[in-house]
Parts: sequence; C-alpha cells; structure tokens
Amino acid sequence: MWKHLYLQVYAVVLGSLVLFALMLGGAFWYMDHDDEHERWLRDLTHFAEAVVPPADASRERLDRWAGAFAKPLRLDLAVYAADGTELARAGGPVPPPPAEGPSRWIAEHGRRRTIALALDDGRWIVASGRPPRRPIGQALGAIALLAVTTAIAAWPAARRLTRRLERLKEHVAAFGEGRLGVRVPVEGHNEIARLAEAWNDAAARIERLVEDKTRLLANTSHELRTPLARVRMALALLETGSRPEILARIDRDIGELDDLIGELLVASRLDAPERPLVQSPVDLLALAAEEAARRPGITVSGESLSVPGDPRLLRRLVRNLLENALRHGEPPVEVEVARCPDDAAFVRLVVADRGPGVATSERERIFEPFYRPPGAAGAEGGVGLGLALVRQIATRHGGRIACEGRAGGGTRFVLDLPAAG
Repeated sequence: MWKHLYLQVYAVVLGSLVLFALMLGGAFWYMDHDDEHERWLRDLTHFAEAVVPPADASRERLDRWAGAFAKPLRLDLAVYAADGTELARAGGPVPPPPAEGPSRWIAEHGRRRTIALALDDGRWIVASGRPPRRPIGQALGAIALLAVTTAIAAWPAARRLTRRLERLKEHVAAFGEGRLGVRVPVEGHNEIARLAEAWNDAAARIERLVEDKTRLLANTSHELRTPLARVRMALALLETGSRPEILARIDRDIGELDDLIGELLVASRLDAPERPLVQSPVDLLALAAEEAARRPGITVSGESLSVPGDPRLLRRLVRNLLENALRHGEPPVEVEVARCPDDAAFVRLVVADRGPGVATSERERIFEPFYRPPGAAGAEGGVGLGLALVRQIATRHGGRIACEGRAGGGTRFVLDLPAAG
C-alpha cells in the first residue's frame, strides 16, 4: 500500500498536522482548564459570601450552612474569624487565611485550588477543591473532527506535490524507451521545477549527442566510399600493367583514408569529457611557425604567447586551420598571434586567406562534420572533419572559434584560447 510516494507524503503530512494540532489543542485545553478551575472557585466563594449567615450566627448554624453548601460540590470549606479562629468547617481541613495580606488570594496544591475571600465583617471564607471533569467524549469528538478536516485538506496538497514527480518519472521512462524528444513540463519555481529543468537540459544534450553521432556515422560511411572506390578503380587499372602514377594515386588515397580515420579517433576522444586533457604551456606562435614551415605560401607574425592545453590537440587544431586555408582559400595565407583585444585573458590566433570567402549563412555550418557548402561536390568540396575538430578542440580548451569575412575578399578564422598563467 505504501509503495506509492504520494501515500507516503500524505501520511507524513497528515501525521505531522494531527500531532501538531493535538499538542496545540492539549496546551490550550490545559490552560483553559486551569483558568476555568479558578473561575469556578471564585464564583463559588462569591456565592458563599452572598448567602453566608450573619456574624452573630451560632457555630451550629454556620456548620449546617457550610455542610449544605460544600457537600454537593465536593468542596472543603471553612469560615474563619478575623483573628484566625475557625468558626465553621465542612469537609477536610483547609489552611487558615494569612494574618496580613490581600482580601482575596488563591493557592495551588497539585490539581486542587484554594481560594480565600475576606468578608466585610472581617470574617474569611476559605474553599478548596477540584472542578468537575469535562466529558471525555467531547474531547474525542473534537479530535476526530480535527483529524477528518486535516485529512481532507492534506490530500490535495500531497497529490499535487507527487503528481509532478509521477509525470517526471513517466517522461524519463519514455526517454529511456528511445523517445529522445520528450521533455518534462516545468511548473512552478520550487525544487521539483528545477529538477525538471535540469532533466530537460540533460535530455537535450543527450539528444544532440546521439544525433551528432548518427550523422557522423552516416557521413563517415559516405566519405569512406569515395577513396575506397578510387583505390578499387586504380587496382583494376593495375591489372593491365604497372603504372607509377596509379601507384602514387593509390598511395594518396590510402593516406586520405588514414587521415580520415585519425580524425575520427580524435573526434571520439574529444567526445569523452571524462578523459582529462593534458595541460602544459604551448607557445602558440612557435607552434604556428612550425606547421607553416612545412607548407609553402604561409606567413606567420605576432607575439610569443602561451596557452595551457594538450600540445598534440593544439597542433592538430593549427594544422587543420592552415590546411583548410590552403585547400579552400587562395594565397597569401597569413597567420597572426596576439593578445585578444576584447579580453586580455585570451590569446587570439587569426588565419586569413584571399579565397572566395564563405557566405554569411554558411559560417556556422562549416563547423559541422562533413558539411558541404552549396555547389560543392566530391571530396574536394567537402570540409570533412577538419573544422569540426577545430571547434571541438577549442571548446575542450575553454576557447572559441569563428569564421569571418575579410576586407578586400577572403576569409578569417579567429581563434581565442585562454592565456597561460
């Protein structure tokens, strides 16, 4: 029965409210009971004052009056003279009034109360007793009414609280069944709403990751077919005789396949955030100069500034930017390293070319894996994984990369990485 969360919450809320109400009601009952006791004795003594025999009445008459008055009420009652002499008594002993003091006083002895009242003629009436008990049924009825009222009031609150948790559970189960587009409605501003927001963010990231992986696998299979087809055709041509140019083409295609597989492995490692990056200072200017020296038509200038990161990944990043500029742009290709003008905590590397440029609408999409701009065809038109890896590596190092137009024609790739120190 108690396996449902809403029943557990309901039981806790109901029990807490009933316990609190009982404690509060008991405290009020106790205080009101004491006040009622004192009022009861006070009213009785005032009534006794009104009907007590006169001062010259005999002891016998006073005793009869005291007995007739006190016995039905189960009181201990006595009449004292001004000097403390007992004039009459009914029931058990009661303390004499003080020799000096107020004309009215009340004393407490456990559950008994004693009240003394001075008469106008100097005599004292002293009464002691317990008030009549309240009917227990009345108290039980009040408790039952309180419990029912609390139960009715607590049920909607408990259901409202747990209903959102049940909806969250249903949406999580649907997500686990493969419906990656499912999102949890966010209601209110409490912890459950924040939990729903956190789940939606996590679900969106997982959905994007799965979509990227699916797209990557589909594009990879397509990209692998092209060099494999060229190798197959070259092998067929070799059957007619050995030709050096065909062997060179096969070697080039195999190298292209090797590069593609290497980039796939790098992309796979970058998708595993639990693997920490190697962190060591890397001189970005020296790294760019080394890579540019292997490729004619590239000039490097700027400041010698270091960034923290993985040297192998940062070298891959710079290499991909330079190869992209040489493959899709036109010389001269210029590389500049400087402090970021917008934020001195970053180092900026700019790779600029004088090629046809990239349309504004395509400047974000070229960072997608295997994206081909409109009008491009074949392997030469595709950007493969090069720029996608550039963005992944920059992001893993806390940086950013952007593609911009260049005054006079061409393209600028602007990379900002956190500076060392």
